[in-house]
Amino acid sequence: MTALEPSIRPKITTGPISGSHKVYAGELRVPVRRVELTNGEHFDVYDTSGPYTDPDAIIDVQRGLPKSRASWINGREHRTQLEWARAGVITEEMAFIAAREKMPAELVRDEVARGRAIIPVNKNHPESEPMIIGKKFLVKVNANIGNSAVTSSIEEEVEKMVWATRWGADTIMDLST
Repeated sequence: MTALEPSIRPKITTGPISGSHKVYAGELRVPVRRVELTNGEHFDVYDTSGPYTDPDAIIDVQRGLPKSRASWINGREHRTQLEWARAGVITEEMAFIAAREKMPAELVRDEVARGRAIIPVNKNHPESEPMIIGKKFLVKVNANIGNSAVTSSIEEEVEKMVWATRWGADTIMDLST
């Protein structure tokens, strides 16, 4: 299999979702989709679309996503989110989740420490945006992608992922062979 020439690479959908634009909230840069209302106010909604709806993002499917959590991971001892939660520490990931879910960070830490919620992130994927799965938190939607040697390219699978996250998928499972 040969690499696709740039002129024939499938286009990856980028740009804001109609009627809204991406903004980043707070020091942790929690992404939200801002919907401008007709009365001049705005309404911020949960956004899982990654950099693909940010008009300032540079998309390179061969290099992958920016490692937005790298400084958090490298700035502390390597432990799991469960270990940090049980030690009474609110990590940046927990604070990010709390802001995204509009809940207190202590609730996030406590639910993880008690084993009633999980944060499926690890140090090997600093590009991932933290999220939480548990009874007290928002429902999460998973989408599956996957290429094979005969049916699709990386770019085609990234395009599937972009559309899944544009429409609200929280997690992506890569089932590539």
